[in-house]
Amino acid sequence: MDDTFVIVGGDAAGMSAASKAKREDPDLGVIVFEKGEWVSYAACGMPYYVKGAVDDLEDLVAVTPEEFREKRDVDVRTGHEVVGVDPEAKSVTVDAGGERFDQPYGSLLIGTGARAVVPPFDGVDLEGVFTLGRMDEADAIETYVTDREPATAAIVGGGYIGTEMAEALSARGVGVSIFEMLPRTLQPFGEEAARVVEDHLREQGVDLHLETAVQGFSGDGRIETVDLEDGSVEAELAIVGVGVAPNAELAAEAGIELGPTGAIATDEYGRTSEEGVFAAGDCAEATNVVTGEPDHVPLALTANRAGRAIGSTVAGEPTPTGGTAATAIVKAFDLGVARTGVIDPEAARDAGFDPGSVTIEAGTRSHYYPGAETLTVTLVADRESERVLGASVVGREGAKRIDTVATAVHAGLTVTELQNLDLAYAPPFSPVWDPILTAAKVLGGKLEA
Repeated sequence: MDDTFVIVGGDAAGMSAASKAKREDPDLGVIVFEKGEWVSYAACGMPYYVKGAVDDLEDLVAVTPEEFREKRDVDVRTGHEVVGVDPEAKSVTVDAGGERFDQPYGSLLIGTGARAVVPPFDGVDLEGVFTLGRMDEADAIETYVTDREPATAAIVGGGYIGTEMAEALSARGVGVSIFEMLPRTLQPFGEEAARVVEDHLREQGVDLHLETAVQGFSGDGRIETVDLEDGSVEAELAIVGVGVAPNAELAAEAGIELGPTGAIATDEYGRTSEEGVFAAGDCAEATNVVTGEPDHVPLALTANRAGRAIGSTVAGEPTPTGGTAATAIVKAFDLGVARTGVIDPEAARDAGFDPGSVTIEAGTRSHYYPGAETLTVTLVADRESERVLGASVVGREGAKRIDTVATAVHAGLTVTELQNLDLAYAPPFSPVWDPILTAAKVLGGKLEA
């Protein structure tokens, strides 16, 4: 029987799994099929390539296909699309540009990622309308901005991509308008964080259109306007960034179970409903460490960690993939905004908690030390158990303090236990009471009242 470890998809989860499996078992045959030309690239860096902060698109590549083949003995095959999986025969069908063949496997990892959601807008095929999820799309946007020098851009969606691309395009001298159909931007980060970010975006010259639904785009072959219910706004470039959907169709067609989120269902080791088949990354679910329920949170660390664990499992050392707290951080011009855990009150109540929260503003350094900035912290905990459920932070510095709360969330700490953590203090780095500790102290008093 063929014991080859076959991997579908050559980015974070897939290449982490390939590398780990080969390190643990050098004799194991590992084949990676990637339908595109790029592997092991930093998708999170693409807005900064468009901005000009990253000089070359190749700089976003961690390890090239040639390096995987020559230095790590991983058989990476770009331009190879897996079009079918047969779990009973333990083989995949591969389309290699006109040639089609079947490849047997001993273990299989599906790491097909996610794709940008494109609503059924009119005019999405016009020149100058883009999504951003792949390296070729980043290259196309950068080339378009360089060649066409658009004066105006419409960004549809005020989430991660929309916020980062607003900064990127503004840095290139493009006037930016963001259109968000919800009442606020950065929905998962909570109302207080969104308010601070929105004020800052306006200060930076970004034209915000909240609670505004886009109908489509118009132009003579090339985009000229973004069309709304009550008129239109000029735009010579458009980025559609309304979210992503898991690429789970390959698994579904093979009879592999999908979870309630629409992504591939997995257990704590990344195993799917079919023997010998694993899934990881943006196409797969992970367990939310707060709710204990399946979640779909397409983030880089989640994918890398799960892929690495599966590589170890396939090589003979069963390793849990780990849960997710949905910890995320975004740069919005001069601000950093971050979140972790469950901060939406309705979502917390749906998970069986009685959430209490507090929002505080505190300095990032001792008040007398130069450069101190204000950090806004929203901390959420369960009223009965006082368990920390999540938090958001926003400010000109200090957003990485979210990692302290992420640790508390993973460990199941109470607000009192969080308050009593022995965090480092020196005037250039923090006040005596770090903003996170202050938030915990205030919330603890509120819950006891």
